[in-house]
Amino acid sequence: MTSLNHSDAELLKLHEEILYIRLVEEAIAEHYKENEMRCPVHLSIGQEATAVGVCQALKVTDKVFSTHRCHAHYLAKGGDLKRMLAEIYGKETGCCGGRGGSMHLTDREQGMIVSIPIVASNIPLAVGSALSSSIDSSSDVSVAFIGDGSVEEGVFHESVNFAQINKLPVLFVCENNMYSVYTPLNSRQPERPLSDLGKAHHIKTLTADGNDVNAVLKVTREAVEHARSGKGPVFLVFETYRWREHCGPNYDNHIGYREEAEFEKWKSRDPLVIIRDRIVEKRLITADEIISLEKKINEEIDIAMQFAKDSPLPSPDSIKEFIYKEKSSI
Repeated sequence: MTSLNHSDAELLKLHEEILYIRLVEEAIAEHYKENEMRCPVHLSIGQEATAVGVCQALKVTDKVFSTHRCHAHYLAKGGDLKRMLAEIYGKETGCCGGRGGSMHLTDREQGMIVSIPIVASNIPLAVGSALSSSIDSSSDVSVAFIGDGSVEEGVFHESVNFAQINKLPVLFVCENNMYSVYTPLNSRQPERPLSDLGKAHHIKTLTADGNDVNAVLKVTREAVEHARSGKGPVFLVFETYRWREHCGPNYDNHIGYREEAEFEKWKSRDPLVIIRDRIVEKRLITADEIISLEKKINEEIDIAMQFAKDSPLPSPDSIKEFIYKEKSSI
């Protein structure tokens, strides 16, 4: 694979990043049964294209504010895998010193500012960050990843309204996976597209197939340009689907909240297969090269897993750190 043009090189990168996230999360699911990860995990298997497509359109200095389902956002924004896994294992070398677990990932050097598990609580933080950028005349864009359940919270509407009035450089990225835990969207909201919520607040609103990483990247680039140029916030809606249970490593179709046929329909639109078919059709990669790439990624994951397992637990002496503000010397 030599003399690739920009478009072809980008396709290969998008494929590799989706594959990377998929293999990492499958490894987490496999190791979770060992009972050494002492925290809940919310996996993004089946939803990887939204994280990769959005983050590919961002600069390192652009700021991401995530949710409880944050692994894919963290990795797509360039977060350190060893520190992520160590955090999930509750170890001192984790990105939050082992104090936060799976739902509190951060890598500020890469612009992954924070992950907040409370539904919609990351939204005002992203808006505050965008306000700071506006005041400082910075070109940085802030991104709030949200689920379809977040738009049911008052803080979503308050934040969108404030952002639009002040023309703040913030993207509200809705990963609509159709369910809030076990409750389907049509049992929680009236029959209308989620995109109507953005239009109701008179902000630029864009939609795309959330399982097609190229489609996600295309509209996100348009959104970033809009926000970065001072034209205000953008509401992005991507329909996608999680394959595994809301919280945990298993499949849970057997409990009856969704039909197996629905699951299989979405699984047939696997975001990894969609991008892989595209690069294979263009003869950008061979079957042997895919096998070699998977082996390389799995080796990296194995090293990171071992690093996490071998890392020390936080010292009991540090229990009071970050709880109370240090006394001023004045």
